[in-house]
Amino acid sequence: MNYKPQRWTVPVTGALLFATAVSAEQDLQTYLDSTNRVTLSLRFGLNITGKFKGIGGNLNSLGMPGNGRRTAHGDAYNYDDGYVLTDISGNVGKQSWYWGYDSSSQVNSGANTIAFDRNTAIGLPGENVNNDSPYVGGELAYDYQIGIKENWHHLRYGLEAAVNFMPISFNSGGLYNATLSRLTDTYGYTPGTTPPSAPYQGSYQGNGFLINSQPISSVTTLVPGATFLAQQHFDANLWGFRLGPYIEYPFTEKLSLHLSGGLAVGLLDGEANWKESLVVPGVSGATTTTGGGSDTSLLWGYYIGLDAAYQINDRWGVEVGVQFQDLGTYDHNFGGRQLELDLSKSLFIQAGISYSF
Repeated sequence: MNYKPQRWTVPVTGALLFATAVSAEQDLQTYLDSTNRVTLSLRFGLNITGKFKGIGGNLNSLGMPGNGRRTAHGDAYNYDDGYVLTDISGNVGKQSWYWGYDSSSQVNSGANTIAFDRNTAIGLPGENVNNDSPYVGGELAYDYQIGIKENWHHLRYGLEAAVNFMPISFNSGGLYNATLSRLTDTYGYTPGTTPPSAPYQGSYQGNGFLINSQPISSVTTLVPGATFLAQQHFDANLWGFRLGPYIEYPFTEKLSLHLSGGLAVGLLDGEANWKESLVVPGVSGATTTTGGGSDTSLLWGYYIGLDAAYQINDRWGVEVGVQFQDLGTYDHNFGGRQLELDLSKSLFIQAGISYSF
């Protein structure tokens, strides 16, 4: 009973194998004759990190007093409510006209002094780092074959261009216990004179009202038990473009390895917002500050990619691969808080389908 099926199975199986071999050879020849290929891929972005810096503004010991304000001469304030700096004379006579203050409450006319404050919060982090990768995006690539090295196992070479898109979004922040520290420096001025009305900004060149260039007293007050809440959010769309040469080595009739590299360009369109709240013991309510903004920047770099391709038939194939891309580091100030997005060591895992013609 088993003998008869075997007699006809052998020639039928042989015929099917022969037909498959002929079809594969035809598929391979059609594929080798194709000089164009379009690939649509799904991309997973890895090793992309973002951070917010300057948390707490002038409250952060690493931050600038006066929320980063500067004088007309371009120098940074050295207090939250003013500045006392070196004038063009070098503060001859240990006095300076290069000073300014914000409020008349800083003046003690009876003692002929002006007080300047620098408030910080001990316990605030220098930055909030976030790593929410992988990010998911897509890419459309076009390969144009320039030639084939027949004596190199049909090595194909050409030019590759691609456009891609990837949204980036992350949140960072936290609740921190802090100790408030207030440094109060008091400067004297000549008895019998009256300081200019507040607010006042003296110039570097002078001449102007003189005060002592060194404080006559310096007092630090600590207030423990404060809490600080930071909330930060960043959203961006990263549009990319790649252009460079490629080589493709066929291991078998259907399996090949694809290596490419060259120029990478990114257009980052992003916006950020942040909110910070400070609660101080003995003070009702919270002090809240907010900020944000938007920005569009062009980034330049390079890429290197390696893909494995499998040709399903003469037209269609599938590809998987990995790509390294360096677009540098994006850095921008969003309303008083610095955002840094590291795109210098980005890795992309790609999987897609290709069409040859």
